[in-house]
Amino acid sequence: MHFYEFEAKRILAKHGVAVPKGKLVGSAAEAASAAQELGGDVYVKAQVFGRNRGKAGGIKEASGAADAGKAAAAIIGTEICGAKVDRVLVEEKIAAETLFAINATYDAAAKRPVLVATDAGGKDLDDVNDETPERVKRRHLSLLGPVLPYRSKELAHDLGLSGSGLNRMTGVVTRLAEICRQYDLTHAEVNALALTSDGRLVALDAHMELEAEGRYRQKGIVEELGITDADTRGARAPTEWELEAIRIDEEDPRGLIGPAVDFDGDMGLVIGAGGGSITTFDAVKRLGGNPANYAALGGNPSVDKARRLTKLVLSKPKVNKICVISNVVSNTRADLVARGVIKGVLELGLDPAETITIFRVPGAWEADAAKILKKYNIDYCDRTVSISEAARRAVAKVYGE
Repeated sequence: MHFYEFEAKRILAKHGVAVPKGKLVGSAAEAASAAQELGGDVYVKAQVFGRNRGKAGGIKEASGAADAGKAAAAIIGTEICGAKVDRVLVEEKIAAETLFAINATYDAAAKRPVLVATDAGGKDLDDVNDETPERVKRRHLSLLGPVLPYRSKELAHDLGLSGSGLNRMTGVVTRLAEICRQYDLTHAEVNALALTSDGRLVALDAHMELEAEGRYRQKGIVEELGITDADTRGARAPTEWELEAIRIDEEDPRGLIGPAVDFDGDMGLVIGAGGGSITTFDAVKRLGGNPANYAALGGNPSVDKARRLTKLVLSKPKVNKICVISNVVSNTRADLVARGVIKGVLELGLDPAETITIFRVPGAWEADAAKILKKYNIDYCDRTVSISEAARRAVAKVYGE
């Protein structure tokens, strides 16, 4: 779940990190008024989730109210980073002597939280790491204990700071790490942390994302920011296909569909069991398939849920074949999935043997599932066949041997 920049900055300010004075507005007139209140030079910044909005014309400098109004008029209503802009943040311009970048995130390889920083702020950290890796500094944190300030101080020292600057940076880094942990964030990043001539550290931007599973644990901050349940907060607005998948999931509490993602491919996927669905999707892509969707089906779904998801996947214009693949083993009843998928195919007037390229759902009641699949001449494989091999067979049937 993404936060807009203005929301991420409210979180920073709530925890004592300095941010520029600014105002969120929805029109050119309001932008001019905001600039008048702030006085002097300002930035007018599109509020979208994309990270390259500056290059796409989503951030403009303005000098005075009239200029700010023109800048807002040029941004509002346009499409930037795949989203239509309806609001801009008008913000005072802060002069920086040095720009840093700080990111509190999770290191999947080390399986520990990590703080990443550079004194080459204003650029994407990945780009800095590619171009000048020696300027990127890291400090791993404990999963078990609290954020210890001495780790932040070590990182600040690596950035070449000392004295009061070292202490101020230690405070900012520690707060950023605590924010990341407190709110279940995948990352909390300030890509442009300005050190001003009077020694202040000011977050000129902010990027934060919340773990999807953590959204309902974090209702306090979500409600404080005025985010409704209907606001899914993906990188783009959900498609009607994705909304229908959500409706199917919510209307039947048995099992789980999700997350549902709509792609422009021609190979339908009914896949499941957590990491197994990701493994299957990746295998299909690696073997030359073009997935039409991602929608993990698991948690022992009902026949009706499997039926409705199958029909939804087959409703996509380019899709006339699906594969049904699950993890190595799970508690999901394979016979219920088989019944649901076959029923969905039959209700569309299609031949299950031609439409279902492969069925691999190791789980409870496998023998019963095998009998059902055999009745309809559907290619079935058990857990002795790997996910990758099942995906290979499915891709071959969709696109030819």
